[in-house]
Amino acid sequence: MLDALTLPFMQRALVAGLMVAFLASYYGVFVVQRGLGFLGNGLAHAAFGGVALGLLLNQEPLWIAVPFTVLVSVAIIWVRHRTTLATDTVIGVFFAVSMAAGIIFLSLKKDYTADAFSYLFGSILAITTTDLWVTGGVVVLALLVQPLWGRWAYATFDRELALSDRVPVIFDEYLLAVLMAVTVVVAVKVVGIVLISAFLVIPAAAARMLAGRFATMTRLSVLFGMTSTCAGLAVSYWLDLPSGAVIVLIQAAIFLLALLPPLLSKLSHRA
Repeated sequence: MLDALTLPFMQRALVAGLMVAFLASYYGVFVVQRGLGFLGNGLAHAAFGGVALGLLLNQEPLWIAVPFTVLVSVAIIWVRHRTTLATDTVIGVFFAVSMAAGIIFLSLKKDYTADAFSYLFGSILAITTTDLWVTGGVVVLALLVQPLWGRWAYATFDRELALSDRVPVIFDEYLLAVLMAVTVVVAVKVVGIVLISAFLVIPAAAARMLAGRFATMTRLSVLFGMTSTCAGLAVSYWLDLPSGAVIVLIQAAIFLLALLPPLLSKLSHRA
């Protein structure tokens, strides 16, 4: 692996993977704690619609996918607040519409393109310097809004009390949705539309099994996400396997290990 790191494309892959892992794992704790695991799938398929529109218009897909996915994320929150529909129902509607739109956009493109498949399944080894700068910009944005983490955590555990304390909960929900939408789009080229929801959910779920405090859960989630990225790139390089899929499988292994202590504890109590 050390030899591989002398290659520029592997250096870019590692840096991009670590930045995406940080972003997805950081926001993932809010997804898991608020029970919004389906949101990752919804935003990923919204990104597919945006990527397909970009390919149809012969534009850089990510520049079209960002506003497209942000618009869908805002629409999900808007509809949820103005109807009695459950969140997963609203996400499911936009999930289906975005996917259908993406399929139509691709069908209207006369010439075949392999780009759609690279966005579906990821192409971390094809990361460019421009992709790194864009992803780095999103990381900087996440760090700039980090002071809001405390009130996001407050609203996550007691939304009604946060509202009564005049915390701008509604605004924060829109902001979080937009930030997660942008994260999903920049992550698409690294792990693909199919796997991005795993990056949002699995490290945070593993951290939830081990952490007693939300701050600890956040730190563990980021640690698990970034560690699995490094390990996944190494294993995929050695075995010549798709990097995104290997990273997700390592995340799943971490989750299973995190699941063992509570399972063993319950078994011992029953015994």
